[in-house]
Amino acid sequence: MTNLFTSFSLLLTSCMVSAALGCGGGSARNMSAPTGPGQPATPPPPTGAAVPASSHVFLLVEENHQYSDVIGSGAMPYLSSLATKYGLVTQYFANTHPSIGNYFMLTSGQILTNNDRDCGTHSNDNLVRHLIAAGKTWKSYAESLPSVGYTGCDTGAYVKRHNPLSYFTDVVNSSSEAANLVSFTQFGSDLASNNLRVTTCPTSPSSFPT
Repeated sequence: MTNLFTSFSLLLTSCMVSAALGCGGGSARNMSAPTGPGQPATPPPPTGAAVPASSHVFLLVEENHQYSDVIGSGAMPYLSSLATKYGLVTQYFANTHPSIGNYFMLTSGQILTNNDRDCGTHSNDNLVRHLIAAGKTWKSYAESLPSVGYTGCDTGAYVKRHNPLSYFTDVVNSSSEAANLVSFTQFGSDLASNNLRVTTCPTSPSSFPT
């Protein structure tokens, strides 16, 4: 990621990210086809291998920081240690600029807008809809959120574009779903009480440059 690190932590109660976000078009290349004249065929990917079961999956992305600011820099040693121990994707880049379109790609599989000042609602297919349909629970922890269930525009240090789930009609039009939009200050108590659900943790503009 060259300039995308969008500070967004996502916690899932099951491994369903690819299914929920796999909304893009296009066709897959035949992996068993020869790569060129006289070249041997590329072996197809293994089949039948099940995705290991997991009760929680965290997806952590940082807002407006270069790759070199994080990996191996010493500024975030724990995150760097995880990349070293488990895996590191070095050719993954932003889909668009500025940030908001990437947040929508992450949560809906579509660039719904590139207007960082967008404060409307969107009825497009999205991650919350898939989680609800699958019987999963979710919660969004946002820094500087003015109140539980807040789906309004930027206010104070709170930036709505860093909290993409607050745009979707599945949340805005449901008081029970909107109640899952809470302040990041609640994260510690939920963690201590083992009450974590699907989670987003956008940071405020005071934490990172905009």
